[in-house]
Amino acid sequence: MEKKSKKKFISTLVIFSLVGQIAWVVENMYFNVFIYNMFGASSDDISLMVALSAVTATLTTLLIGALSDKLGKRKVFIFGGYILWGISILGFALVRQDIIGAIFPAAVSVSAICVTIAIILDCVMTFFGSSANDACFNAWLTDTTTSENRGSAEGINAMMPLVAILVVFGGAMLIPLEQTEKNYWTIIFSIIGGVVILIGILGIFLIEEPKIEITENKSYFGNIIYGFRPSVIKKNPMLYIYLILFTVFGISIQIFMPYLIIYYERGLQMSNYVFIMAPAIVLASVFTAIWGKMYDKLKFKLSVLPCVVLLALGYIILFVFKHSALVFIGSLLMMCGYLSGMAVFGAVIRDNIPQNKSGMFQGLRIVGQVLIPGVIGPYIGSFILRNAKQELINGQITFIPNENIFLGALIVDIALIIGLGILFFVKGKKNEKN
Repeated sequence: MEKKSKKKFISTLVIFSLVGQIAWVVENMYFNVFIYNMFGASSDDISLMVALSAVTATLTTLLIGALSDKLGKRKVFIFGGYILWGISILGFALVRQDIIGAIFPAAVSVSAICVTIAIILDCVMTFFGSSANDACFNAWLTDTTTSENRGSAEGINAMMPLVAILVVFGGAMLIPLEQTEKNYWTIIFSIIGGVVILIGILGIFLIEEPKIEITENKSYFGNIIYGFRPSVIKKNPMLYIYLILFTVFGISIQIFMPYLIIYYERGLQMSNYVFIMAPAIVLASVFTAIWGKMYDKLKFKLSVLPCVVLLALGYIILFVFKHSALVFIGSLLMMCGYLSGMAVFGAVIRDNIPQNKSGMFQGLRIVGQVLIPGVIGPYIGSFILRNAKQELINGQITFIPNENIFLGALIVDIALIIGLGILFFVKGKKNEKN
């Protein structure tokens, strides 16, 4: 890339990846806290919301990814999607007991209605977010990178969730979200929604449309199911193997992630968890950016194993210990493994996507990254927490997450390590024969 073009590309990548991830962090980590603190949501409510959001994200990415390939357009879906995404986030500011109670004055449980509305609105928000980010921004990133710089770009992209967590945690630290007497959540949703809308408008001027070969000879439905055809699987076997392994990785993460902040706040009684998590997030972000570049040099085998081992070590420490210093160390190792693993798997999957078909394969990627982990992982976590301690919080009887969610995640991560070992052993034997 020319120097000026490279700077513009990096700026676009950082801005849209970061703001998109901030919106996803609010959804993936704080919507759970929102319906838990404000309406006494159960673990089944939380797992249902995550599962329905995952299904919505998958269907959206399949449909919009294929449509963007068919039209040969990415830009309009990105900036338009971000604007609508922000508007839908603003809608959550209206999900309040006083407003919903006024609309349904005869309701037996206003809290239950609020939870239901929040779940539905979450699916609406996910549709716009997945159209803009999962389907088209990720396709744009594949279109505008090559095998020479994809690891570096993916390293930047993969560290953004941690940076987003830091930004959101920092904001949450200033606002007592556990209080119900004042609607502090309205402030959060208004700020995040407004920022996403502004970034969408900025995209009109910042995003450059990549050159895409328009698949005029292909039907739209054919584009949607393209990645699931047996003939395509046969031509690209390693892509699907990497996706399966990525799916197992994602299941491990989703066992604990929907309950993580609630575990810190309620399970460990850490009112200062932001101060513990912030340094861990900064260090893990730096590690992830560096490790993304290591993928370009080491490639998949040598770069993925340290990620899954770090993840396992983090799980073990978080399961065994509850002291703040050790929780910090466990969280740091877990986050380093999580985000660096996302970077490595993301890069190797992009490297194996056929040229000019990145939009078609975003739906397939989201099945492995979001749908299956988002459905299976939270329900495993909910099953693990089925007998968790219960307490009266804000007038609602709610469950208290415990450390067993990390044990469940560890077991799945060990299965992933075994799967990787089998893959490398088989590939090694094939190379010896050749």
